[in-house]
Order: sequence, then structure tokens, then C-alpha cells
Amino acid sequence: MIQQSIDLSEYTTFGVNAIASEFARFDSVERLSTVINSFPNRSLLVLGGGSNLLATKDIDALVLKNEIKGITITEETDNYVVVECGAGEVWHEFVMFCVNNGWGGIENLSLIPGSVGASPMQNIGAYGVEIKDVFHSLDAFCIADGSVKTFSKEACEFGYRESVFKRKLKDQYIILTVRFTLTKHPEVNTKYGAIETQINEMGITSPTIKDVSDAVIAIRSSKLPDPAVLGNAGSFFKNPVVSEEIALTILNQYPDAPVYDTAEKNQKKLAAGWLIEKAGWKGKRIGNCGVHEKQALVLVNFGGATGKEIFELSQRILDDVKQMFGVSLEREVNIL
Repeated sequence: MIQQSIDLSEYTTFGVNAIASEFARFDSVERLSTVINSFPNRSLLVLGGGSNLLATKDIDALVLKNEIKGITITEETDNYVVVECGAGEVWHEFVMFCVNNGWGGIENLSLIPGSVGASPMQNIGAYGVEIKDVFHSLDAFCIADGSVKTFSKEACEFGYRESVFKRKLKDQYIILTVRFTLTKHPEVNTKYGAIETQINEMGITSPTIKDVSDAVIAIRSSKLPDPAVLGNAGSFFKNPVVSEEIALTILNQYPDAPVYDTAEKNQKKLAAGWLIEKAGWKGKRIGNCGVHEKQALVLVNFGGATGKEIFELSQRILDDVKQMFGVSLEREVNIL
């Protein structure tokens, strides 16, 4: 059923009011094709978990809620398993399913909000792991001709919080299913962030992937607000990659500044949260929105904030960081 004039606040984790002209759910390729054919040449917006979206105005488009479900094994050996998952599955629930089956590779990505379909689009990452590290392939619906195309890892052109679906092929495909190659003999990754400290506090000496997942969940729960309680979209900004010269300039002034190596020569990655905190924004509230008191990367809706107000807050933060450090932050959240 296609609905008219639907408020999207309950379908996005920011919880801001925005009216969609038309709204429909789909749980199969056939249903998706039928809905799109009912509105030829109509602008489309696909929603998964709504966790990486900020609507600053009403949406004059057909909004499609991806509800394709299912988890199946498409390939298996003694060493690894290829798991196919519907794009409409909840990401964290999929991670828990894999962890409980002893399949390693995505346990560090526990408790990231959103849907499975959004994971390759964003190349989500946390605690030293990115989707590209375990990605096998995906199937996507071509809006132009209704065909289904399989994309390999190379075809997805993954980058830092980037993929071909956010740039070159933006708004041309709808992700249907995603496949991941996971190991049956996992080697845990505890070296990034506070995972090792958390595991030590848990009194664990030989951690399993379940222990790593539990540690990540504990860390994220202690630092990040629950979207069901306080509207937010997780990390609002990307960690910026800058020249070595800029990084050294910042280190000379702030020796404690977190600076990380990158794969590119003469480039360093900075911590956006640290920059925002140093610029005085951590815990600051402007009207009904603000910056979370425990994590400066997270903008929150205290209740009643509009998307426009949250966007304006983000712009003020960008301007202050640029003025103080000469570094241009980039929003990770999609703005409508």
C-alpha cells in the first residue's frame, strides 16, 4: 500500500518532523518494482534504519522503506562462510547472529545503528574494522531499467565512509542483499580504542569474538546515547584526513592531539571529536539540540528540534573548527 503525507519522524533516529509526499514499504524485488512502476519518473528516497539521515525539510518524493529480510549461507568451507543478508535486516541483530554462530570479522562493529543495506553504502567502520575488510558482494536494483546487478568488492569502490553508491552511482541503485565473508577461525582484534582496556576490566585473558562484541557494546553504551531515548544519528562528522604538515602544526600546539597514520604517504587522520571538543562544543546545548556530553561527534535532538536547527548547529561547529585549526570537517550524515 502506498500512503500519502507520512511523517518520517518515527522512521529516522533523529526523530525530526518531515512529511513524505508518498511512502511505501517493500520486502521483495517484485514489490519494489511494482511500487516504482506506479510512480514513473518520481523522485525516490530509500530508508533502511534511518540512522544516517537528517531531514531539514519535507520530502517531495516517494519514500521507500526497505524491509527485505533473511539470512542464508551461500558458500561454506572448513575455514570460512559467505553469509547473505537482506538489506532490511537490523545491522546489530545481524552481527549478533554471526557472533553467536562463531563467525568472526564483524564483532568490532557491534551496536552500530542502521540496516545491513546501509553498511556497504557507508563502508561503516569502528574499532579498527571496516565493511570492506569482510565484504564479498551485493545485489542491487537498477532504478532506470529494473534489472538486478551484482557488485563485487572492487566495483563498490570503497573508501573512508564512502562507496560508489554515495558518489558515482548515487540514487541509481537500491541495495537488496549483501554478502560477507566471515572466518570460522577468528583472530580477535582488540588493539583499537578502548577494547583491550574494557576486556581487561572484564577479567578476560583469552577473549573470544563474543567477548570483543560485549566489550564494544559496553564501550558504545557508555559513550553514545540510545536513539530511542535521545534522538541522534551516531557520529555526525567524519574524522578528517589532512596533510602531515597540518598535523604537525596541530601537534606542536597540542602535543596530546590524537593523530593517526593512513595508507597514504604524507597524510594523517585526526580525531574529529577531539577537534570539536577543543573548539568548546562538547556538551553544549542550543535550544532543543546540542552536542552530546560524552561524545563530541554526536549531535542530539533533546526533543522538538527541527532538522534545520540541527543542521545549523553542525555548520557552527564546522566554522569554529575551521577557524581554530584550519581543518575542514565533513558531515557523515546524509542531509536532505
